[in-house]
Amino acid sequence: MNFAPYLAMLAVVLAGGATALQAPTNAKLAGAVAGPVNAAFVSFAVGTAALGILAAALHARPDMVATRSLPWFTWVGGLYGAIFVVSAAWAVPKLGVATTITLMVAGQLIISLALDHFGALGVPQNPISLTRLAGVALVIGGVILVRRG
Repeated sequence: MNFAPYLAMLAVVLAGGATALQAPTNAKLAGAVAGPVNAAFVSFAVGTAALGILAAALHARPDMVATRSLPWFTWVGGLYGAIFVVSAAWAVPKLGVATTITLMVAGQLIISLALDHFGALGVPQNPISLTRLAGVALVIGGVILVRRG
């Protein structure tokens, strides 16, 4: 039996849990460092240091020749992360963790459907279906229920 998909699912669920922990952690930090932008800066600095240590420990060296042929959008992933961290640190004190994360997941699903449908950014094309739209609608319904709860 191939366990790789199950390990990937577990890793993603754990990463989602880390995201839920990251939002209130950075919101608390934002209060001490004069705002969500500074909190995101500290968060990314710590993350960069941790990744540098891990890359060194794994002896992971980039293929500099291969990096020259990458499309422009491969270099801006950190900007998306910065937007995510700043907005979460700003929104958690106003909306709470559950509403903030649920709204973020709804946004992720909406953009994910579009990326899949058009095969954008090099992902395999997977057309929008009524079933997939219903799944996103259920998540958005969950946002409403979490917010009213």
